[in-house]
Amino acid sequence: MKEIKAIIRPNKLPALRDALIALPGFPGMTVSKVEGCSAPSRHVVRQKIRDELTDYSPKVRIEIVAPDEAAEAIFQRITEVAQTGHYGDGLVWITEIEKAAFIFKSMPGPT
Repeated sequence: MKEIKAIIRPNKLPALRDALIALPGFPGMTVSKVEGCSAPSRHVVRQKIRDELTDYSPKVRIEIVAPDEAAEAIFQRITEVAQTGHYGDGLVWITEIEKAAFIFKSMPGPT
């Protein structure tokens, strides 16, 4: 199993959700609101340290645990749909999952 994580622009989430749901084997995802910034050297140099320390932009973090055979397609779909061609589009990565299980308990039926 693989864990695919991505940090993307919030306005890309609806299109990404639709694109991922259309993929065979897509297992679902967790979405969180986050804030972040990239390395200062990738942007215009700021005049004040305060500007660099408070220059966070809203992002969305996506986490997906998927079977090995679906992971690459999910990774590719995220990189295709989430990009705009500008700095700050985000980041996507895959890590190996040693073990995973759904946590649930079925409800007892009527007696």
